Amino acid sequence: MSISFDKALGIHEQALAFRAQRAEVLANNIANADTPNYKARDMDFSAVLAAQADKSKNGTFALNTTNTKHIEVDGVGGMDGTLLYRTPSQPSLDQNTVDGQVETANYAENSVGFQASFTFLNNKFKGLMSALRGE
Repeated sequence: MSISFDKALGIHEQALAFRAQRAEVLANNIANADTPNYKARDMDFSAVLAAQADKSKNGTFALNTTNTKHIEVDGVGGMDGTLLYRTPSQPSLDQNTVDGQVETANYAENSVGFQASFTFLNNKFKGLMSALRGE
């Protein structure tokens, strides 16, 4: 009998990958807080979670190619399509939309979520190891 990691781990593997990707986006916002005309970006966790849950429930998303020269694409509509611009609460004179306090708070919240997902996956692997050992 084989073990399906997709079924054993559920959505938490994708959640961990999303949190890591969001940390990069938020860190980029913080790094560009003083760059003129820089527009703050963020990702919508609930939209990605819903898409991943739908994908795991209904299978992977496939495209029909109508021409032999079309390129096969893996993961269409995945995490890359969810990068959004943030609406500034107080616009600056240099058109930079980064609010340092908001970005830092979002980064801290994302960090806590990342740690929670990591801890959950770690516990799942410990449970799988216990089952394999017969404990």
